[in-house]
Amino acid sequence: MKKILQIGTKGQLGWELLRTCAPLGEVIALDFPAVDLSDTDGLRELIRTTKPDIILNAAAYTNVDKAESEPELVRAINAIGPGVLAEEAKRIDAVLMHYSTDYVFDGTKGSPYVETDRPNPLNVYGYTKLEGEQMIAASGCAYLVLRSSWIYSKRGGFVSKVLEWARTQEVIRIVDDQISSPTPARLMAEITASLVSVIGISSKDWMRELSGIYHCACRDCCSRYEWAREILRIDTDSTKLAGQKLIPATSDEFATAARRPLKSCLDISKFEATFGMKIPHWLTALELAMDE
Repeated sequence: MKKILQIGTKGQLGWELLRTCAPLGEVIALDFPAVDLSDTDGLRELIRTTKPDIILNAAAYTNVDKAESEPELVRAINAIGPGVLAEEAKRIDAVLMHYSTDYVFDGTKGSPYVETDRPNPLNVYGYTKLEGEQMIAASGCAYLVLRSSWIYSKRGGFVSKVLEWARTQEVIRIVDDQISSPTPARLMAEITASLVSVIGISSKDWMRELSGIYHCACRDCCSRYEWAREILRIDTDSTKLAGQKLIPATSDEFATAARRPLKSCLDISKFEATFGMKIPHWLTALELAMDE
């Protein structure tokens, strides 16, 4: 039985990973303050004590706007910490699975990004997530970095915000110039569980050959406005309660500390071809997620 160390359990993805990965091995699941990605000595001690076969890092500093005001802490959590995990994974011959973001791109390409496109982050969050990717790759460990976008669940994130706004506001203004691929946390967790199963029966040499960055998000893209419109269409109770008007807006109308890429769609062809999985369209995934 493989030993799986899961770092991060309270976030949207971490919570779903607890459910999907529990049957796959001996799972040691920890969150802050039991594990602190900014404590490099503590991380090294954790890995050396638990000696996992697989490390799932679902922890990160994800408050994009607040990150602008505390870049050193964000870098410690999103870059240096994952780098230490990778170094320790290399030392004990473990596999590291790590999650990254479409925010490593500036959103100006005009078509879906592939893994070989040059990153150009616009904010501290994106810069530190990119540095985390780079530190993992430089470690020489066997690893999979999954870049995703707009992770959500009904427990948190954009979906829960839209449903709350529908209950409390007569008018909802949502930007229609930010475009990407909404991806359910449960779907990402199920994909992770499938990959963990593959890792569990694979040779270390094979895993090293597959090591790299993969774009893993729902198929096709939409604007945040289109996403909100579909959320309200599917959730008929909120629609009845609201009586509100959904109005498109531009990013310039909202003052935020961090700049965001306007069109950061991800091309998932490499992931699907490598692992033989078919990722659903974002709307199909949304309907399934809203039905949970």
